[in-house]
Amino acid sequence: MLPTVQALLAALPWLRCAWVATMAAVVALASGGATAAEPPARLSDTGLFVPGAPERLRHGVRAFSPQYVLWSDGASKRRWIALPRGAAIDARDADAWRFPRGTRLWKEFAVGGRPVETRYIEHRADGSWTFASYVWNEAGTEAHLAAERGTAVAVAGAPGGRYAVPSRGDCIACHGGAPTPVLGFSALQLSGDRDPLAPHATAAQAGELNLNTLLARRLLHGLPAAFIAQPPRITADSAVERAALGYLHANCGHCHHRAGGQVPVALSLAQRVAAPAASRAEVLQSAADAPSRFQLPRLQGHSAALPVIAPGQPQGSVLVVRLQSRLPQIQMPPLGTQVPDSEGLALVERWIAHDLLPRKEP
Repeated sequence: MLPTVQALLAALPWLRCAWVATMAAVVALASGGATAAEPPARLSDTGLFVPGAPERLRHGVRAFSPQYVLWSDGASKRRWIALPRGAAIDARDADAWRFPRGTRLWKEFAVGGRPVETRYIEHRADGSWTFASYVWNEAGTEAHLAAERGTAVAVAGAPGGRYAVPSRGDCIACHGGAPTPVLGFSALQLSGDRDPLAPHATAAQAGELNLNTLLARRLLHGLPAAFIAQPPRITADSAVERAALGYLHANCGHCHHRAGGQVPVALSLAQRVAAPAASRAEVLQSAADAPSRFQLPRLQGHSAALPVIAPGQPQGSVLVVRLQSRLPQIQMPPLGTQVPDSEGLALVERWIAHDLLPRKEP
């Protein structure tokens, strides 16, 4: 007999998290009863570049780079955004920007210097959001719409020689549960006070959008004056902790937060520039010495439940065990990666081992 959905969700906590996030996202993004239109067939048709000349970006398309990046199995990435003419982003809520209808974003993934996939997000005129992926041809002249269910592409240098292109449901599972569907383009991510220890981050390039240029070009309005006078940053007790919290924010915070619509786990790994000290406190309160609902299989060498984070003991922390595993029933994040991030993992382990001290018995 085939297992029921409920049985599968009970048996595999990571699947339960993805299921809940996806269902919440589908409801939220489909509100209003609008029927989603099929995305354009070619990447050039989305307005990113001139057909046949991918190096020639369309007018109004601007590059940006977040300071804390999502681990994608070592793929290099480039990102762009285009706002409708005369429109601006509403930044009154510094942690959940409201993007005007007609906003488009792109993220290119390259392996070994070859573009493989470009992901596309559009805020449609009816208020819904479109998510799509495009696969590049061998010549690198055009990318074509991937199947809605996702696909795999043979790519030298990718894990196992296969590059996994996500389904549109996978996109919604991550983007739909966050305070805003746009990830990586925010006051924290575009702050001029960039974190020098952020894993895998690239140096900001001339001409890229950041918080200052957005304000100067009047592409952003309503940002609280405090963030204009002082660029936002993560509150932390050390440089290592700042980078570790930023890494967890980028890789985990879009699901693990307290803004509602997230996975049903009492764990907060998101940072809020409007309340930086409170964000750090929420992470420590929800993770340090906090019991985990996840039961590690005995094959991992753990026979008892571990805390989410055991201060001073990285290998005694569920967070570390799940970040370093790629067994489907254990790994975190559950989507988008087949290889553990050794650099990010080393940072998190260093933070737990040296910055978080075990509680002293009274």
